[in-house]
Amino acid sequence: ITPQRITAHALVAAFNRMDNAAIMAVRAPHCLRTFHPKSLNLPPQDNAAYKRNLDSMASVFANFSLTVTDVVEDVVARKISMWLEARGDTAAGEYVNEYVWNMEFDEAGQQIVGWREFVDVGMARDFFPKL
Repeated sequence: ITPQRITAHALVAAFNRMDNAAIMAVRAPHCLRTFHPKSLNLPPQDNAAYKRNLDSMASVFANFSLTVTDVVEDVVARKISMWLEARGDTAAGEYVNEYVWNMEFDEAGQQIVGWREFVDVGMARDFFPKL
């Protein structure tokens, strides 16, 4: 198992514990998270913006869990693509979503230097305004 795969699975475990400090710890200082599809018109998030997003979500979710359904890894390029299913409970009801995370890692494989996230447009459009 590669260092980047260990890091990616540690990230998922941190999300499942709702451990924002551990989530942030695997992001390189210059990591940007970009959202897809582009039609959502969501700005990229640097670490400060991402941390604000995580902190705001902590007050929204009573619980949150991710299940990894597929992983594709390019060992030489230090890239991992994960397909994930999410589930959580909120005041607005049950949250069910799917993500694809395309992550690029530093040379040691211990920090994410780039993160492209494909989200369910319907969920982003319909559920989040309820919150």
